[in-house]
Amino acid sequence: MSDFRVEKDSMGEMQVPADALYGAQTARAVENFPISGLRMPRPFIRALGMIKEGAARANLELGLLDKEIALAVMEAAEEVITGELDAHFVVDVFQTGSGTSTNMNANEVIARRAAQMLGAASGAHPVHPNDHVNLGQSSNDVFPTALHLAAAVETRQRLIPALFDLQEALGEKSGAFDDIVKIGRTHLQDAVPIRLGQVFSGYARQVALSIRRLEGASNGLNELPLGGTAVGTGINTHPEFAAKVIAGLAQATGLPLREAANHFEAQAGRDAVVNLSGALKACATALFKIANDIRFLGSGPRCGLGELELPAVQPGSSIMPGKVNPVMAESLMQACVQVIGNDAAIGAAGLSGNFELNTMMPVMSHNLLQSIELLTQASRVFSARCIQGLAANRERCEALVEQSLAMVTALAPVLGYDHAAAIAKDAWEQNKTVREVVREKNLLSAEELERILDPRPMTEPGIPGKTR
Repeated sequence: MSDFRVEKDSMGEMQVPADALYGAQTARAVENFPISGLRMPRPFIRALGMIKEGAARANLELGLLDKEIALAVMEAAEEVITGELDAHFVVDVFQTGSGTSTNMNANEVIARRAAQMLGAASGAHPVHPNDHVNLGQSSNDVFPTALHLAAAVETRQRLIPALFDLQEALGEKSGAFDDIVKIGRTHLQDAVPIRLGQVFSGYARQVALSIRRLEGASNGLNELPLGGTAVGTGINTHPEFAAKVIAGLAQATGLPLREAANHFEAQAGRDAVVNLSGALKACATALFKIANDIRFLGSGPRCGLGELELPAVQPGSSIMPGKVNPVMAESLMQACVQVIGNDAAIGAAGLSGNFELNTMMPVMSHNLLQSIELLTQASRVFSARCIQGLAANRERCEALVEQSLAMVTALAPVLGYDHAAAIAKDAWEQNKTVREVVREKNLLSAEELERILDPRPMTEPGIPGKTR
């Protein structure tokens, strides 16, 4: 029993670990929700600390909170922001759908820590978690505000810069590979020639467009629900409270944060979160495609496509000596699959905006912030440990071009589609190149054949053998 203390809340007494900064309501949540062992992400806890610090400052300025208490609350909230008190945030992700348990976890931790800073004797509570730390707030507006704030900061300050780095690395390879002609592929079958640099320019553009979509979607998170309190009416909060807090948050983050235009929408629905998750899914889809293409283009090294040479970063097999696998591409692809799954959960959770409140916000927060983190880290390491070290196998690319039956496409404007198709059929059946069949049939002069079947001009607009 000496390892515990007794705390009280409106439902009665609870035993709380003696060294815990949280109180009875958090202890009840720990007892009620032994579900997953997952805790709210660090960016969310940081955002929660920022809100509590800003709330104490605003209430001090509005004359609603004693100066000594307000300063102590702000100091304690700063420790939440920096992560010093993370060990005391113990509530499972799968909890009350409004996030009340996590909000009260923060209120209790900050209140007790502030009391310690004020020199209060053990067990004394000159700082109250509800009356002081939660003054002017409700879990119903604080929790979604923390979600918006955390996701907006992580997207703008971490994910988008990581994607810019990846886009730049792909762009550099586009320039480096621009003079290498390879065979294009559609439906997994040979198609007309394309330059390897053009392929990588497409990848870079996919990432650039993903960035643009994320920028647009994250703008919706700049509207914060703070100030709506329980159902959007703003009961028990000063009319100037939200504007003051949000102005401070905007200054601290550099984001164009603003109070929600309509607090009833801002608390009843989480549409902006669903929208950002959709943009994250679209980004994951693009990155998966890029990584998978590179994985296949590097297949081999002798019996696959072998057009790219991927950096060897680790042994690939516990049984096959010397085998090296495309592990960086596979890592990114797995992260993308998780993001796509997270989006499904977020979409389902977004449906649960019953009446005046969405009641699946903790799982939305966990999944959204995990998706942002996964795409941030996976794209960074993919860029650094795969893309930057990529090399092209020029000889392999050029050899496959000459072997392709799709080279006959350039002959169609000169000889006609049906005649060209017959040449392709003959080349396939006789195991010869298109060039060899045309030469044997004496269909074109050597000069014409060389000019029309030159693969480089085929990678630009124009009609081979005619005007370009």
